[in-house]
Amino acid sequence: MGELTRLDVIKIIATSPSKGVILRGVDLSNENLCGLCLIEADLSYANLSNANLSKADLSKANLSRTNLAYADLSEAILSSAVLFEANILGADLRTVDLTSADLRKADLRGANLRGAILTGANLWQADLRDTTMIYAELDGAKGLPVNIEEFLKGKT
Repeated sequence: MGELTRLDVIKIIATSPSKGVILRGVDLSNENLCGLCLIEADLSYANLSNANLSKADLSKANLSRTNLAYADLSEAILSSAVLFEANILGADLRTVDLTSADLRKADLRGANLRGAILTGANLWQADLRDTTMIYAELDGAKGLPVNIEEFLKGKT
């Protein structure tokens, strides 16, 4: 689909007859998408690197294999979102809601998950090296390292 701007995305959302806009493979790198409603959107294979998605609602969105490197997702809602094999390297995920999200094989190296809600999330084979997870809610999360307490020591 190529490069889009915030205004383009807002127009697509406004003209969409229902939830679940299709933005598969778009380039929205460096765009300000703060606070947008993208419930059930298909953003798979999209480039959202360095994008501002803070406070956006991405509930049930498909973000499989999406590039979210260094994106700002602070306070965003990603409950039940699919982030399978997503590149989330160095992203700001402070206080994000990832309840029941699918983060299998996601690259979360260096991401800031301080205060994130990961209740029931699937983190099977996710790369969590150098992540900050202090105050994160991990109840019922699947696929965490067996030694998660040792893994998180010193991650303040």
